[in-house]
Amino acid sequence: MESIIEVKNVSVKYITGDLRNIGFKEFVMKKLTRKYHVEEFYAVNDVSFTVEKGDMLGIIGTNGAGKSTLLKVVTQIMKPSKGSVKVNGKIAALLELASGFDGELNLKENAYLRGAMLGYTREFMDKKYPEILEFSELKEFEQRPFKQLSSGMKSRIAFAIASMLEPEILILDEVLSVGDGAFRKKSEEKMREIIKNGKATILVSHSLDQVRRMCNKVLWLDHGKQVAFGETAPLCDAYAEFLQTKKLPEFH
Repeated sequence: MESIIEVKNVSVKYITGDLRNIGFKEFVMKKLTRKYHVEEFYAVNDVSFTVEKGDMLGIIGTNGAGKSTLLKVVTQIMKPSKGSVKVNGKIAALLELASGFDGELNLKENAYLRGAMLGYTREFMDKKYPEILEFSELKEFEQRPFKQLSSGMKSRIAFAIASMLEPEILILDEVLSVGDGAFRKKSEEKMREIIKNGKATILVSHSLDQVRRMCNKVLWLDHGKQVAFGETAPLCDAYAEFLQTKKLPEFH
């Protein structure tokens, strides 16, 4: 199978200290007296996985597991401290629903703005915009300033833009859990259509049921470390048990 994403031994290290809590003069004095301390921690620690053509990878883990940081590395928003990432295709990522939108512009203007950010021409957007508007079910709000839309509406138009623009790789961070049940169902059907067309998708979701329904592979992270990577059913079963017992299993 053709490899779409290859992540090898990726780590992201953050360095923290008390500099942000003190002034420059005090910082110099602490350095001179050797009382200034720096701490290091890994948001992502030695993670490896592959996504092949037609895959939908679910990334699971509790808050602070490193899921969003890992997605930022895959989308090349952030460079890893160690390891490598290879991506074969054009990515559309919905990591933060409000990012890339202008609150003062209306819905239509923001759709074109997001399209331009994704590298699409105005002519292409002229062709796709009616389809985007219909999918999001927000035609009556087309001229409404974006800042006046609810978070659910914002997520619907953001998802509609990303999925309708036919990305080769679609990355979704908790965006399918926003909105009413009918729109969530429609979003999942759209994801299956993208997968059927031979593209790849990565989904971060706290809904195990959603991961079970949609994903054929799962990556499980815990405190930045990779617990397991493999088939969906056994990993979701193990994760469900972990949520009850708080004891990490040992995979061999």
